[in-house]
Amino acid sequence: MTGSVSAWAELLRLPALFTVPGDVLAGAATVPGHPGPRTLWAISSSLCLYEAGMALNDWADRAEDAAERPHRPLPSGRIRPTAALTAACALTATGLALAAHAGRPALAVAAPLAATVWAYDLGLKHTPAGPAAMATARALDLLLGAATASGGVRPALASAALLGTHTLAVTTVSRHETQGGAPLTALAALATTGALALGLGRGSSRAQVWLVEHQLSLTGPGTLRASLALAYAATAARPYLHAALNPSPPLTQKAVGGGIRATIPLQATLSARAGAPVSALITAALAPLAARFAKKVSVT
Repeated sequence: MTGSVSAWAELLRLPALFTVPGDVLAGAATVPGHPGPRTLWAISSSLCLYEAGMALNDWADRAEDAAERPHRPLPSGRIRPTAALTAACALTATGLALAAHAGRPALAVAAPLAATVWAYDLGLKHTPAGPAAMATARALDLLLGAATASGGVRPALASAALLGTHTLAVTTVSRHETQGGAPLTALAALATTGALALGLGRGSSRAQVWLVEHQLSLTGPGTLRASLALAYAATAARPYLHAALNPSPPLTQKAVGGGIRATIPLQATLSARAGAPVSALITAALAPLAARFAKKVSVT
């Protein structure tokens, strides 16, 4: 059926939505105070803008997908291109309205975030600036949480840069997922993941890390941070390594999917690093849900 629920779930890559709330929570964790109603409005705005980008992405790539991925909702005829474009416009407008409801500082970040999403999908994606644009969008999404909570974004800049670095690596790998990637690209992403995991887990003793690796319990913020950093590395590292050894389209696509899912434990680590264990645990709880639903609908 044209426009069926399953087709829209595939178009919007619904399992990837689980990677979105952690951006705002990680940003809010960097500033004084606790997440409140405005944070929920900001998360809702972020979800809408993310899905707007998904719909717009397939609308912009419909000719390319007809040749490389004819099973996708638009080239297969299950969703009309005009419907996808209309959804992208409506979701963008809704996302900006929700950001405005969260406050003027939130809207001041959401507006360039929306502009970055549209610029990426309509032009930058197929240029050398594509990965940087995607990284900028993720970084802005984290800053949205900080702006909503405090009105300022300066305390969140370091976390935004770390999240953007991860996104840059994933997006670089994804640029050739349908034709097959390059070993060096996957190795660079693997090295980036290792560096981020080591840096974010720093501050825990070797004994604490050993206990986390062996699934033993130990209380303390350092242990939580180390545990989440290890979960981040474990989620992304193996698929990157496989893609480096054999950069075929299926393994490259798995590497991209692993990198996307690894965003969740990375967000949780950033929240724990900022001293917000509750936000970290809430974010981490989204990871198994993302993995479960990704078995039904692809996140790439």
